[in-house]
Formats: sequence, structure tokens, C-alpha cells
Amino acid sequence: MKKFGKRSTVAVLMVLFMFAAGCGDKGNEQQAASSEAAPGAAAQKVSMKVASAFPLSLALLGTSAVTLSEKIDRVSGGSIEMKMFEPGALVPALEAIQSVSKGSVDAAWSTAGYMAGTDMAFNFFTAVPFGPDAPEYLAWMYEGGGLDLANEMFGEHNVKFVPCLILSPEASGWFRKEITSLDDLKGMKIRFFGLGARVLDKLGAATQLLAGGDIFQALQLGTIDATEFSNPIVDEGFGFYQVAKYYYFPGWHQPASLSGLFINLDVWKGMSDQQQAMIEFTCGDMVRHVLARSESVQAPAMQRMRDEHDVKIRYWPQEFLDAYEKAWKEVVAEESANNANFKKIYASYSKFREDFKLWGDNGYLKR
Repeated sequence: MKKFGKRSTVAVLMVLFMFAAGCGDKGNEQQAASSEAAPGAAAQKVSMKVASAFPLSLALLGTSAVTLSEKIDRVSGGSIEMKMFEPGALVPALEAIQSVSKGSVDAAWSTAGYMAGTDMAFNFFTAVPFGPDAPEYLAWMYEGGGLDLANEMFGEHNVKFVPCLILSPEASGWFRKEITSLDDLKGMKIRFFGLGARVLDKLGAATQLLAGGDIFQALQLGTIDATEFSNPIVDEGFGFYQVAKYYYFPGWHQPASLSGLFINLDVWKGMSDQQQAMIEFTCGDMVRHVLARSESVQAPAMQRMRDEHDVKIRYWPQEFLDAYEKAWKEVVAEESANNANFKKIYASYSKFREDFKLWGDNGYLKR
């Protein structure tokens, strides 16, 4: 029995050895297939230099970029690194997306309206005068075709757009003196953004676009007479209240504002599917995070500026809002006649809003 046992053991070992040798290639193939199937297992590390259009210490707009980079590092286990750079460190703030298009930087933390010099229609993907609030805007972007249209346009410029935040309504602007008539706007030099600037131009103002970090000095030196930039918590950080004391609402030009990541398309395509998903999902969570925070911090900022810095909070009389809306409709007609992209996107946007109206008018308590 002992002898038989030894021979049996040797025989079994030889069979196992031969089986392993004969199936070695197949085993390696199965192991490779298993590795490919494991999420992120074969992904190479992606390192991106991200040019920010906003100071990274700026409430919401800047600090969210830092938060995003930290979340991405955590979610990806370090396989995606986003290094955020201050405005001007790599490229000028207002040229960040254009630099992504050229491949000068990997990505930008910015807003689509800063591409309006290339095509006015890009403004639709930041904010629309007299447009939707955040829930309806997100509905059009994600469910109504808005994001598809955005990436169709940005794709032509070698850019992938991933929305990463939506903000509460903006303020309408800071003025050195109280505005008592529409004639007060005529000839006024105002820093203003996007499609709203076209509206004020029609009413006789002289608008210009300045990067956030350049506004205070221009206001202080009198290069501009008035400015808008964002909502109270953001504006407070720039200290506009030190120069202009009249703070106007509502932000008819930006009832909600989108910003996010603009990634060079070649860089985007070089990522694994899992890495792309990590960025999209994390940015989706940032939309939730920033909107909730944005809504929670505006009132305290307004109170501080009113009570500690003697800011006069004003709400536009209906006469002004009617004039702004009338001028906006004229801008739509003119741009639609001259810009095929504008006409196409406005058609999608306005149809969605019309279809949404029955729900929008009836589903909510009136404020």
C-alpha cells in the first residue's frame, strides 16, 4: 500500500504539471480578460493641469474647484489628478476654454459664456435672461437636449463640457448711485456678462466684460460706473460694497448659472471609460453640493453687507423689468436671424420651456 501510494502521488503531480503547462496560455488569457473586466484595473493615471477662470479662494465659484479636485482624488483612488491653477497662472482667465481648445492646457474650470466671443450661442449654457430657475434649467440641460447641444458645439472646438455646479440667482448689479429712471442707464459704463449685456446695450449702456479679479480696481478707479458679477456671497468676497452702495435685484439676466469642467477632447478620449464616469458622477454630486450651499449662504451675506457696510438693497421696479424683457426679445430676434446656432439652441430651449409651463405654473406654490 505504501508503494502504491507513492506512485499514485507522483502520477497525480505529473498530470497536474502537464495540465498546467498545456493550459498556461489559456490561463494567462483568462487572467488578462479578468483584469480588463475589473473596473479601473488597467487604467493609467491621468494628470490634468486645470486653468481656473475664478480665484480659488472665491466663495462657491473658486472653492468648488478645490473641492472637486479633492473629491476626484478620493473617488478615483488617485488615478485622476487635477491640479488647479489660479487665473492668469497658466492662461488669462477669460481665455481658459479657448486654451483648452488649442491644447495649451488640459482643462479649464470656467463657464461657457466666456466662449461667447467665438459664438454668442455659447451663452445659453451658462444662463439665459428671464430664463428658468435651477431645477428647470437642469431639466432642459440633462433631459431636454441642452447638454447634447452644448457638447455638439464644444466638440467642434475639441472640448468636452462636464457641468459641475449650478448657482442660485445672481444679483442684478452694483451702482454708485440709485437708479430712478431708464435714462440713468444711458451712457453708463457697466461690467456685465453674457446675453444680459446685449440687453443693456440696447437700453443705451456701454457694457464690457472683465474677469472677476479685475472688476474691483476698475470700479474703484472709475473705469466703470457699475458692475454685476455673481450672487451676494461671491460679490461680498470681492468687496464691491466698498465702492458702490446700491445693490440691485433680481438677477433677471441670470436666474441660474452653470459652470464646470472644460476638458481637451483628446485628453478626455485618452481616459478609460471608468475614469470618464468618475468625473461625470463626481461633477453630478458637485451640482447638488454647490446648489445646496449656494442657497444657504446668500441671506447671511446680504445681512452683513446691509448691516455692517450700509449697502442699500433695491428691487427693480416693474417698469425696468418690462424694459429689460422687451429688449431681451429684440436680442433674440436679431441673433436668431443672424446666427444659426443661436436659432437652433433657442428653439430647443423655448420649446422645452413651453412644454414645461403647465407643470411650472401649477406644480409650485407662488413665492
